[in-house]
Amino acid sequence: MEAAGWVSLARLAFFRPRVPPGAVAVSYHRPVTGILTIFIVLSALEVPIIDLIVHPRPFVRIPLLILGIWGVVFMLGMLAGYLTRPHAVGPEGVRIRQSTDLGIALTWDDVLSVARRKDVRHKGPKFTPGRSDDAWVLHLPMQDETNLAVELERPIEVAMPRGAVRIDEIRFWADDPTTFMDAARPHLEAATPSATGH
Repeated sequence: MEAAGWVSLARLAFFRPRVPPGAVAVSYHRPVTGILTIFIVLSALEVPIIDLIVHPRPFVRIPLLILGIWGVVFMLGMLAGYLTRPHAVGPEGVRIRQSTDLGIALTWDDVLSVARRKDVRHKGPKFTPGRSDDAWVLHLPMQDETNLAVELERPIEVAMPRGAVRIDEIRFWADDPTTFMDAARPHLEAATPSATGH
């Protein structure tokens, strides 16, 4: 996670988000940007305050200074992960992301439909039973909420932090679901006229 944070900071510094050529980027960071910004600002203010308090004691000051700066950089890396790894909709398919933690690449052959579907989940499970007996619906909420659903033609196996899981639907958050739908519609219509949800 920390290594990915450094990579994200470098991408942010050089304005190089991870978006495939020809794809439309759709952000999903708005629900958490405010909270992360507050934590980053408070942590940044805490570093000089703590340093001032323990300044006469170098054996305490130096470790706390290193820890404080590391904490600020770590949170900046988390924020950069959201900013530089947006969802992407392009000629090759769809990429659904959750910062540096998860990235799922789907081809248009994998996608049955894309629909707006608001779902509020207060700390609900990440997986719920899917359409198939051996597959699950994957929930990727931001601040306990999703607003888009991608149904798959058939169950696929995705790599999760705790191992591979078979899924047949992904519900996730996009800051602008209309942009996501508009970008996906031509590709879905090219595959099958009835593929796009409403």
